[in-house]
Amino acid sequence: MPLLGGIRPPIALLCLLILALAALTAKVLGPAGEPAVPKAVLNSQQYFAQDGAIALRASIDERVTDLNRMADALKAGEPTDPERVLSDLSRTYQKWTGTTVLDLESGAVLAARGESIPLAWLDRDVLTGENALKPRMVRLKTGDVRLMTMVVLDWKDRPQQLLIASNSLAVPPLNLGVDRSMAVVTRDGEVLATAGFAQAEALTSDTAREELDHLRKQMTRLADRAAKETEQDPISAREPGSRGYPGVSGTLLGDTYNGRIATVGYASLASSDPEQRQSVGAGLGLTVVALLPVVQEKAVGQERELYGLVVAGVLVVFGLLAAALLWMAVQRPLLALFLESRRLARGDLTRPVAVPRWGEAARIGAALERLRTQLSGGGAETSAKDGRGRRGRLGLRVPLALTAVLLLLWCVPVGLLLNRTDASVSVPSTMVNDQRDRTDLVADRVRRALNEAQADLASISRLIDADDPDATTGVLDDALRKHTRYGSLYVVDEGGDVLARAGAEPNADWSTGEEAGEAGASLVRVAGEGGKKPVIQAGAAVPDKKGMTLVGEVRVEFLNSLLNRPGLGEVRVVDTKARTIAASDGFLAFEGLPRDSLTDLVRAGGVRVGAGPVENGLLIREGRSVTVAAAAPFSGGGVAADIGWTVVSWQNAKHFEIAPYEREDRSVLAGMLGLALIVVCLGWIHLVVVRPLRALAASAEKLADGDLKTVLYPRYHDEVGAVVRSLELVRQQLQARRQNQARRSAEPRLGAGGR
Repeated sequence: MPLLGGIRPPIALLCLLILALAALTAKVLGPAGEPAVPKAVLNSQQYFAQDGAIALRASIDERVTDLNRMADALKAGEPTDPERVLSDLSRTYQKWTGTTVLDLESGAVLAARGESIPLAWLDRDVLTGENALKPRMVRLKTGDVRLMTMVVLDWKDRPQQLLIASNSLAVPPLNLGVDRSMAVVTRDGEVLATAGFAQAEALTSDTAREELDHLRKQMTRLADRAAKETEQDPISAREPGSRGYPGVSGTLLGDTYNGRIATVGYASLASSDPEQRQSVGAGLGLTVVALLPVVQEKAVGQERELYGLVVAGVLVVFGLLAAALLWMAVQRPLLALFLESRRLARGDLTRPVAVPRWGEAARIGAALERLRTQLSGGGAETSAKDGRGRRGRLGLRVPLALTAVLLLLWCVPVGLLLNRTDASVSVPSTMVNDQRDRTDLVADRVRRALNEAQADLASISRLIDADDPDATTGVLDDALRKHTRYGSLYVVDEGGDVLARAGAEPNADWSTGEEAGEAGASLVRVAGEGGKKPVIQAGAAVPDKKGMTLVGEVRVEFLNSLLNRPGLGEVRVVDTKARTIAASDGFLAFEGLPRDSLTDLVRAGGVRVGAGPVENGLLIREGRSVTVAAAAPFSGGGVAADIGWTVVSWQNAKHFEIAPYEREDRSVLAGMLGLALIVVCLGWIHLVVVRPLRALAASAEKLADGDLKTVLYPRYHDEVGAVVRSLELVRQQLQARRQNQARRSAEPRLGAGGR
């Protein structure tokens, strides 16, 4: 009967796994898996599209919120002339391309500024029902699309008025860098706006103009594909946006032109986040598409393919040697013992037992020979003189250890020595440029958030009645509920005394803030040095009250949330002395940057070039590691532009999915799989063969020493179990022989007693 258990299955499994690992090694260490565009570059374009979608959604929502907030402030006061309404609106928020005030009853235009707003789209469905006054996209006669936002102005004893503000759905004002373009696309695949494309008139060669035309066509075609990809619901999507993005996002590859392939990242404004699902921007069905022509990677030569085959071939050779060692040292002696024990159990005692040379097999063979002698008529004492197998302490553990060492000779070099990277690794320049441009985008987001915080305070300050502290406190409480960016709001007089407050206790005096008391002091300041948290303050003067200021303390957690972007590494906001104000990860207030090179990068970014400071990006090579870092000082407009803060980011280049690091990871993976193979197969052999065989050797020696009372029963249906069954038959034969001898020796004594 064939034996299905024992050492044969683990040896067969070892051979199969070695062949599978060799095939996998030849594939992953060879040219396979290295695409024309590195995955890191594809991921970077996806991140860019996600950043653009977040910026566009936030921009749309902020405009809607600001209009509603302004309307609430107007309705809380005395009736205001329509022209004054539009004047105050444009002075506080410069965000709209056109504004109009209508009389709701007659439909007459009471005031208008900026771009002319068509009114043909206004009907009963727009003003009533479930979707009343919801923002909507309207196409102008010029073909451009505008987002119309509406709010009703309602004063007591005055006719209702409708305030309409229009703004374009343009690409957010991002730093797109060189050659990158971006588009806003509808759910039907129509491109509403683009940015980043060069003007054909500015190009000096026909080749450049032809490439520009090619890229425009690629944008149109790939934007249509991206719109179809983002039709799926962000919650039920099979492949939702990766790495924390709550919407649908991904990448596409276009055609190649002049050695550069059109690489696209896309991201929908729709979100699976319950809070963002209420967003106006998330419900418009828009998608942001980022396109960058990338130089196509050169095909890997035959030496890489040969390299993978050589490594796989070495593994096959070592695997065959390991299998042969296990067969010779374990399987053959075990089969020999099985045949010898079966011969003895069947009563064939004519020839001596062939005893293996060493280990547990030698001990069992010696015990079988002693048992054969006993069955042949010799006593236990006589058979004991024939000698015992050497009781080795290691036994079959030695070939297992040699097999493990043989396989480790492949696993360790492959996992720890081959394809190792160092500081000389080549990082695509696209990754450095994207790190710089995305850092500049984060800096712009933080600057805009601080500007928005100060603009909100300016709007709230119009509602403050300095002569009624209770009413002022109510206004502050209501504002604090609506604006989660603030930790506290309070009104201070010229001497810095708090007149009214909502939220937490002030953590710093407005009068002791940065540059306090100086002419033109900043309306955005930082204080709290020496405390647990930096204190970021924004202020707005209360109208018609000299020296009275509304101050809001911006929560550090709010700024931290703006910095947490996937694929950007660690991000921090630092002041003019390179001290930390906010960070995407944990930090100590006003601590310095962890590397001097980062501090130097921040200082270099603060140097004014032309109109102002510029962002910088570079590779930092230290030891065996490569770090991609970037610094972007605040620039642009608003009250936060001149506070001297800088956003700095850095990450280890090992996080990028580029060929050198991917090959290193594959080598480590191959080595780890080899270690797992050793543990599984050799562990299996140790559990089902070595341990039972050691126990069998001890039982066989006890039986040969005369222990006939202990019953031997097999636990496994394999070679070891077969030997145990044969030994049990031998034990029964010896026990029957002893009983017969005892009976014959007792019969003469019984006869003598009877006479």
